[in-house]
Amino acid sequence: MKYSPISNQLFIKNRAKFTAQMKSKSIAIFNSNDVFTTGADSTLPFEQHRDIFYLSGADQEESILLLFPDAINPNHREILFLTETNKHIAIWYGAKYSKEEASNVSGIKTIYWLSEFDKVFYDLMTEAETVYFNTNEHYRQSEELESREDRFIKKCKSTFPAHKWEKSNQILQQLRGIKEPEEIDLIQTACNITNNGFRRILPFVKPGIMEYEIEAEFMHEFLKSRSDGFAYTPIIASGYSACVLHYIENNKDCKDGDMLLLDVGAKYANYSSDMTRTIPVNGRFSDRQKAIYNAVLRVKNEATKMLSPGVLWAEYQKEVGKIMSSELLDLKLIDKADVKNEDPNWPAYKKYFMHGTSHHMGLDTHDYGQLKLPMKAGMVFTVEPGIYIPEENMGIRVEDDVVVQENGLPINLMKNIPIEVEEIESLMNS
Repeated sequence: MKYSPISNQLFIKNRAKFTAQMKSKSIAIFNSNDVFTTGADSTLPFEQHRDIFYLSGADQEESILLLFPDAINPNHREILFLTETNKHIAIWYGAKYSKEEASNVSGIKTIYWLSEFDKVFYDLMTEAETVYFNTNEHYRQSEELESREDRFIKKCKSTFPAHKWEKSNQILQQLRGIKEPEEIDLIQTACNITNNGFRRILPFVKPGIMEYEIEAEFMHEFLKSRSDGFAYTPIIASGYSACVLHYIENNKDCKDGDMLLLDVGAKYANYSSDMTRTIPVNGRFSDRQKAIYNAVLRVKNEATKMLSPGVLWAEYQKEVGKIMSSELLDLKLIDKADVKNEDPNWPAYKKYFMHGTSHHMGLDTHDYGQLKLPMKAGMVFTVEPGIYIPEENMGIRVEDDVVVQENGLPINLMKNIPIEVEEIESLMNS
């Protein structure tokens, strides 16, 4: 891993919070992600399953976490299973965790090799009544491949049909949605690295530059700052491409007079940042570009003020819509008749601002977190309004990452990233 070691106290706290909500005589199992092949003998870079990382800090393939708070043997209340390392693995792929290293990373005293899992698990299941399975129930999940978790669940249900089943995800949605201070520090580090990348490209951008050259500059800055790279596939969208919300080709040239939308975030220690800035390719906003940009910025600032404990996400979105409608009226993109006759299910402002304003962020860019229940202190949200005008070849979005506070305004983790028109122009022309 490129990132600095994380104190195992974070993972000890996370496990304690999870096990406190487990039923009596229950076991919870968490599997690492698969390693995916690309053909022949090549594989994609490994990405650890965020749930097992959240609970153990183990950042290694073929790992299994077992939690059994009521185990008769105290040594079996927390177990981490790992692939046994050897000289061959060390020479060809690099050494894996030793038992001592795994214990230091996770704070778990009992470390077994993966080859011992079936025997130990069978023995513990004779004491247990319920198994918590770790299914993916994120509201945006789209799984087409069978995962290690899926295969484990099939095998477990077949081998132990008399046991009861529960879901880990309902607990994790609640826990992962509220960040510990250590987690906010890690997200802040990711945001700081993103700031470095943005400041790097501001004087670099000019007419004729290719979108992928800008992407490369970001990657250079991210990697040299101990980032794992991009937290998600970056959007480097100039001109009309900024009106395509998930444009990721990044293969066009940036033209004089166009705006350039940059939806980019660094990842650090598996934690995401998520930034959007929109800048003029030639380094100077036109009057029209400035008017629309500042309208979006005002919506972002007002929306941020609304994020506080007790707020419902759906009601928050409605209120942001009202602010955006006012800005669009001032810009003459919609008129009063449009608002008066609008469909309540698709308000007039949706013609130019068709996506949500905020989502949870953390270990995943679209992180776990309950959207149907009131917001709580410690939640981390993006704030990302935009105005998209295809007929003008222009899409403008700004986005910051903020932490909801018990009292007062949210803390903006991206407060040091340039966002005002004057600062952007100054840095682009320095």
